[in-house]
Amino acid sequence: LQMFLVALSFAYFAKALSGSYMKSTITQLERRFDIPSYLIGVIDGSFEIGNLLVIAFVSYFGAKLHRPKIIAIGCLLMSLGTFLIALPHFIIGRYKFETSIRSSVNSTNSLSPCPVRSSVLAAGPSASSMPSSGCEHESRLSMWIYVFLGNILRGIGETPVQPLGISYIDDHALEENAAFYIGCVQTISVIGPVFGYLLGSVCAKIYVDIGFVNMESISITPGDARWVGAWWLGYLIAGLITLLSAMPFWFLPKSLPLPERRLDKYSPERTIVVHVCCGLTNKIQLFASFLNILYSCFPDFLPTLRSLLGNPVYFLYLCVTIIQFNSLIGMVTYKPKYIEQHYGQSASKANFLMGVINIPAVALGMFSGGVIMKKFKLSIMGAAKFALGTSLLGYFLSLFFFAMGCENASVAGITSLYKVDSSLLASCNADCQCPETNWDPVCGENGLTYFSPCLAGCRTSHGSGVDTVFEQCSCVAVGNHTASVGQCNNTDSCHRVFLYFLALSVITSFIISLGGTPGYMLLIRCIRPQLKSLALGFHTLTTRTLAGIPAPIYFGAIIDTTCLKWGQKKCGGRGACRIYNTTAYRYLVFKIKKKIFLAAATSTSVSNRIEGSIRLKSLHVITSIDPNELDLN
Repeated sequence: LQMFLVALSFAYFAKALSGSYMKSTITQLERRFDIPSYLIGVIDGSFEIGNLLVIAFVSYFGAKLHRPKIIAIGCLLMSLGTFLIALPHFIIGRYKFETSIRSSVNSTNSLSPCPVRSSVLAAGPSASSMPSSGCEHESRLSMWIYVFLGNILRGIGETPVQPLGISYIDDHALEENAAFYIGCVQTISVIGPVFGYLLGSVCAKIYVDIGFVNMESISITPGDARWVGAWWLGYLIAGLITLLSAMPFWFLPKSLPLPERRLDKYSPERTIVVHVCCGLTNKIQLFASFLNILYSCFPDFLPTLRSLLGNPVYFLYLCVTIIQFNSLIGMVTYKPKYIEQHYGQSASKANFLMGVINIPAVALGMFSGGVIMKKFKLSIMGAAKFALGTSLLGYFLSLFFFAMGCENASVAGITSLYKVDSSLLASCNADCQCPETNWDPVCGENGLTYFSPCLAGCRTSHGSGVDTVFEQCSCVAVGNHTASVGQCNNTDSCHRVFLYFLALSVITSFIISLGGTPGYMLLIRCIRPQLKSLALGFHTLTTRTLAGIPAPIYFGAIIDTTCLKWGQKKCGGRGACRIYNTTAYRYLVFKIKKKIFLAAATSTSVSNRIEGSIRLKSLHVITSIDPNELDLN
């Protein structure tokens, strides 16, 4: 049993690592495949789709088969899915970012940034008007489909790990030890995301085609909106770790001798019912219990479900949870992207902060919530008030995010004016035949970012790669009329605001997580014991279907509406967004958070109903439950 516990903990770590690494690479995938944020949401939600596709079969047939080997097959599928996600890197070719710089690494001289018409055609938009055979091939096949299918395969493979693994432990461990063993496994699953985000931070620093290009010729840095890190490398590492986690399960037996004290109490056939009633299941196991009831009691299923949904406490809690999960999943998915776009941080730093600061804060909050419940012996009424109080306090604090904003970077022709002109073309660059689609920003001495060196009116340049300096820039009307590669850095005040943002983010994550365990106990205690399995399973099904899948998609679509400049695909068409309206971005994202605040206020109604049912035991408060049957412990 100890060997199984070690193997299962490693499998939990592997799947948590690959899942968090997927979220850490969303901006890398977006830029590499030139897709908008809503498609990234579709890719992210595909894991839940794959999970739901097979969970019924795994829940029903898995317990009757060789559970360790079924888990091994699941880990193998997760590994194959992770490798499939990395596959496009090896068949799509080298990454070619938008640039108007044509320089030689072996020479300090380069072509003029302000070309004549004959030379601009080679780099301008008209070059894409005559698609090559490579473009025809690219138009027929979207490489992000491989990532989508790989993530579905990951979801399918993850399905048996949790329900079969936990039930195997619960079958063969002493009753007093089972909770401790399961707690150890769950703790390991919290550590996985920390390493996943740290792996994402390391890979984001490495250029996508490292080893195949001369880095001295690369004119972008990790903070550039065109930078793509070695996203594929992390998937190979995560896939290898997941593959290793499958090996021990092939050598473990189908069953172990039951402890003598368990023989007289429980049989393996009753395992799922036992660990549901003891509160030892996780979200997948709970849905497994729901399916077992569905198969065995189908004639009574619909009336029972109607009775369950007729419980106003359960129904209101279900609605509140769905809305909360929509917000939390959407925010977690796009939080690194928010940090990148709003505060000018690189993807590497954003992932590092998520792994080192935010994830531990959430884990500590959930653990502390359980400790507080045990130490103060909170009743169900106390748990309800505690969960409500932490939610209200957390969302009150989150309103301060509205004030922690940074202004858009000043980009000539987009967020700022060329003196009096509001378009990219102005009198200072009228003599240059400049393509208006290539996003190749340079920072002028005046602190203004220009769309490209050509649109900055630069005539000459020297150096190569990130050391390129543009001179005689007619639009830069100060100093030596020079410009450097890349966007201008944010002001010092924005960096100070970023520190406040991090501090408040950690505090709110911790406070909201405090109510996680009491809220879960509220869900269990507000229904009759006979309906626990169905209630918990239905709760898991609805939150996965109505929050886990749609939230990343519509969050991404909302973010897309704030884009100020879309990139241009090599063969024409809109690519990934290069710069956002940060004020609109912040407003729309946290406007959704305000809606969650209103949902938390709805919890007051839940609290009042529970208080009435416990203190008054009146049938007019909870009409579908006999007060004498309430579990008030």
